[in-house]
Amino acid sequence: MADRVAATRAQLFDTLDAIEDKLNVPKQLGIAASKVKRGVDENPVPYLAGLAAGVAVVGGIVVAALRRR
Repeated sequence: MADRVAATRAQLFDTLDAIEDKLNVPKQLGIAASKVKRGVDENPVPYLAGLAAGVAVVGGIVVAALRRR
């Protein structure tokens, strides 16, 4: 019985640590940034295409807003 309680307690601590990691926003942002950097280093074309699309969308919004004036 004591072994089972100890195992359950250890599992609970592992779960709480995992939840804490997921809720740690600065850490998650760092992980995401490193994934993006690695992706850009390996294959920059999709990222550049996404950037170009974003610039086109923002440019279109600006042009539409200026035409309404």
